[in-house]
Amino acid sequence: MQYRRFGKTNLNLSIFSLGTMRCLASETVFNETLERAISLGINHLETARGYGKSEEFLGRFLQQQRLVAREKIYITTKLTPNPDAEKMSRWIDESLQKLQLNYIDCLAIHGVNTWEHLEWITKPNGCFLPLQRALDEGKINHLGFSTHGSLEVILAAMETGLFEFVNLHYYYFWRRNAPAIALASQKDMGIFIISPGDKGGLLYTPSALLTDLCAPFSPLALTYRFLLSDDRVTTLSTGASHPKEFNSILSLFEQNDKLSPEESQKLKELEEHLNRVLNTDKCSQCYQCLPCPETINIPEILRLRNLTIAYDLKNYGQYRYGMLENAGHWFPGNKGHRCTECGECLPRCPENLDIPKLLKDAHTRLKGTSRRRLWE
Repeated sequence: MQYRRFGKTNLNLSIFSLGTMRCLASETVFNETLERAISLGINHLETARGYGKSEEFLGRFLQQQRLVAREKIYITTKLTPNPDAEKMSRWIDESLQKLQLNYIDCLAIHGVNTWEHLEWITKPNGCFLPLQRALDEGKINHLGFSTHGSLEVILAAMETGLFEFVNLHYYYFWRRNAPAIALASQKDMGIFIISPGDKGGLLYTPSALLTDLCAPFSPLALTYRFLLSDDRVTTLSTGASHPKEFNSILSLFEQNDKLSPEESQKLKELEEHLNRVLNTDKCSQCYQCLPCPETINIPEILRLRNLTIAYDLKNYGQYRYGMLENAGHWFPGNKGHRCTECGECLPRCPENLDIPKLLKDAHTRLKGTSRRRLWE
């Protein structure tokens, strides 16, 4: 296993972390997955108050495991932003109790997704006060935030100077947050890429087409290498649901270098395939079509259409599309069939896309069962 410095926290984290959201089938599966992770050199475990019994399972596991000293395992838990400072204080103590710990290495504000959330943290008498008190008392060692918010909210949260690290969505198939990577690096914040296998394209179970296009690499391995070749990134969440899921990525644990010529060529070929298949219907994700009067999440819907047509990632497209109108601020915006063809977006599109037509086509391709967030 390779390790990298987690920004100004100065923690030395394994380049792969274990997020515990997907291994909750039973406490036995949970324990076996964590034992396997630690035996492989993973030293960063992530949980959250909202992940079912994850904190409780992790607390009991930490008391029982004898593989590595507690000081060699770094724990991150997450608490959602809240306007009630006293509630935040109580939640910190409850997480410590469930985890059976005297201190938490890293606490992340879970889902700084809106301007209101950021205001709750930064306003006088806001929820940062109990967090600062917990830092002063040694209950938590480092403070960061996770986010599903807009790029503008993310950059503003970083500019507050309150945080030492960020849990960020950024993948080969979604690079909107590239400026956030740059700013976090500039501010020496640790960068933890969350859900690259799941939110990054359901790459644990890729389409046959994408598998063929990525060969001889697997889609999952290639996206992991794309991320780890960027030395600004500290660690990736594997999100394994059981011990065997580590087997397919064992060879990556020692790969801490730049992309090989073969890997770079394969990524170039993926981009060329996307351009060739979509031709003049390709959305390049400039976001200039927003705002939409019907609050349709135009860029995301057209991104999912891109991936569905080019790489046959229909399962992923339906998974993410089904969350629109069902996951609140975690995945905001309306679906494509809400388009009234008002035409406001058309003159703003530098590619002259027929956006209303593409939205309707995307809705036809991707409509399916409504979804909520995995841990809900």
